[in-house]
Formats: sequence, structure tokens, C-alpha cells
Amino acid sequence: MMIIDGQAEFRSLIMHHVTTHWPDAIISAYDPTEAGYLPDEFSGAGNDIVLLGSASGDRDGLAILQQFCKTQGFPAVVYFGNQGDAEEALKAGADAFIVRDEVRHDALTVKLSDVLVSRRRVASTGSLFVGDERTGIHPLIRGYRFLEKLGATSHSSIYLAERESTGVKIVLKVLQQLPDVADNIGAFDRFLQEYELIAEIEHPNIVKIYDLGVSDEHAHIAMEYIDAGDLRRRISAGITEPDAVRYLRQIASALAEVHRVGILHRDLKPGNIMLRSDDSIALIDFGLAKRMRLRMELTDEGEIFGTPYYMSPEQGHGNDVDHRSDIYSLGVIFHEMLTGQKPFRADTAMGIIYKHAQAPIPLLRPRFSRYQALLNMMLAKLPDDRLQSSDEIEEWL
Repeated sequence: MMIIDGQAEFRSLIMHHVTTHWPDAIISAYDPTEAGYLPDEFSGAGNDIVLLGSASGDRDGLAILQQFCKTQGFPAVVYFGNQGDAEEALKAGADAFIVRDEVRHDALTVKLSDVLVSRRRVASTGSLFVGDERTGIHPLIRGYRFLEKLGATSHSSIYLAERESTGVKIVLKVLQQLPDVADNIGAFDRFLQEYELIAEIEHPNIVKIYDLGVSDEHAHIAMEYIDAGDLRRRISAGITEPDAVRYLRQIASALAEVHRVGILHRDLKPGNIMLRSDDSIALIDFGLAKRMRLRMELTDEGEIFGTPYYMSPEQGHGNDVDHRSDIYSLGVIFHEMLTGQKPFRADTAMGIIYKHAQAPIPLLRPRFSRYQALLNMMLAKLPDDRLQSSDEIEEWL
């Protein structure tokens, strides 16, 4: 980065913020009032971002900004000006505008990071983008060829890609938001934990993890590509009773292994259960998982994670959960596989949460009555009244 401003205190302040967030950043500072004005042919070469302040002696900072932005190939420019300069600065071509007297660390680093991402340049610390999308290689991760974007959440994006070395199709899950920004620290930790938790497990009904990549600002997980769709789609198409029972057995077996190593899934739902081409189940997406043995929580007390349709009563009310909460979620899924309907429905999320805690467990149709006792044990309102381990599901079956 290059900082251009006539006030030494301002240059020092910005350098402090930048180096606190990016300790390895290479920063050059330039005082136009002492060293003279930069020539018209100045191209900004060698920088990812130019931080231009409005203190430029007898020259108009906005005019300098306009000159920079007209130069072909000039790096991103963030302009620090006075209140009221924003519209003119952005019209002149600035990638972002910040009021120079109102610099706040978090807001500054978020804005600089957004500019780096939007310009798709490689920062000295290793930003999200490495490469050129026009070449056919996706600009997120080296060594993989982009095929298509499969989806996104508030914290990550999912891509179908192939390894350049082998041509094998894989799924890349990439964290989009920055770990050092307020409210994102927990998300980043959970994302990294997802890999560490799944990597410990080798089970035929849990997604295979191939690779993890981590830099100062992003992480990615390369995992098995499963091409037969998810259980949600299969339920919509209709599932036979034998298939529903077979899927239940496989999911329960995967959960038992997950619980054995001290992991909670906490977001078990049909969309997180994939089907391979051989019709076997693969449990995915441990983004909300946590080790039960961790003493320090990654979320605030009382914060609700998960999907209301599949939440246990205790999870829906923000209370402590253990492995029996996952068993409850699996009971909801089993009911839906058998009947095509969710056991508890309402017009609002809070209405669904209330029914999980208060409404009676639905009765299955007579032809499924043999499973009623098992369903009752999985969907019991109190954890102590439920099956106490996923292994017991096989015993009941």
C-alpha cells in the first residue's frame, strides 16, 4: 500500500491501522508537500491500494484523485477527504471514501479488505483472489479450475471445481468474510473447526475432506463432490418406506461416529444430507458444529443456531444442547421421510419453536405404526426422555 498525504500524523495513524490488521503489509508513505507532487505519469505500480489523503498543500486532492483514476492500470484508490466530499470523490473514480477525521479501525480495515476483494488483487498477506477469472482458473484458490458456483451463505461460498493436476471434481468451500472484523471472528473459527472436526473421522456416511488452505484472511476446504442431490430433493420426490429406514440407519451411524469424537452437528436437516450416485448417504456441513469438550463457546450465550423446522426444543429456546439435540433433529427428518410432511409447522419461526416444545408428537399413519415408539423416543420434549445415543436407533429398528 502507498499512503499519500501532507500530514505526518495522519500518515502515521493510517500506517498503524494497516499494520495492526496486516502485520506483513508493505507500506510506503509519501508527503507531497515535502517531496514534491507526483508526476502525471505516476502509475502506482507495485501497489494493491493507494491511500490518498486530501491534505496536498496547494493542490486540490480531488484533482489528484481524478488524475490517478484516469491512468490506465492504476491500482485501487481509497480517498480520505472532508465531510461532503464523498459524492465527488466517488464520481472521480475512488474505490472507496472515508472521512479523514472519522477513521475507525474496524470500518477502515473492512473497507480496505472489500476494495482488495473487489479489485481481485493479491494483497501481500494473501487475499481471497489469486489469478484471473478470464483464464478459466477461478481466482479464489491456486491449483483448482473453476466450474460453477453452487451456493453461498453469509460467511462462505461453495464452488464446483476440478484439480488441475488430476481433473478430479471437488467442492471448494471458501470463507468470504474477514476473520479479524468484529462479528466474524466466531464465524472464521467455526469454519476452521469444521475441517479439523471432519478430518478426524473416516466413515462411509460422512463427506470426505481432501485439503485445507488457510491464509491471514481466508480459508478453504476441498471436499468430496457428491452429485446425486440432497435428501431434501429426494423427500420432495417421495421416499419408499425401506429407503427411509435405510437412510435413517446410515444417518444414525454417521451421527454416532460424530458424537463419539465429541462433536455436535447442530444443524442437521435434509439439505445437509447428500446422496451419492450409489444411493448412500453422506453427512455434510459441520459449519455449526462444536466440540462438546470445548470449555469456551464460540457464540454468545442464548444465541440460536440452526433451522427451526429441525431444532430441538432446547436449541430453539437458546438453552444448552448435547448430542441428544441431534437425535431430535434426526427424528424430525425420519418423520418427514416417512410422511413427506414436517411434524411441526407454523407461519413463523417462533411458532415452530413453540410447537417443538409444546405440541404433541404426531401419530404416524397405521401402516407406519411400527415406527411410532421409535419416533416418540427421538422426539421426546425433554432430552432425558429421548434415546440417549444414536446407536440406540439401530437397536430399536
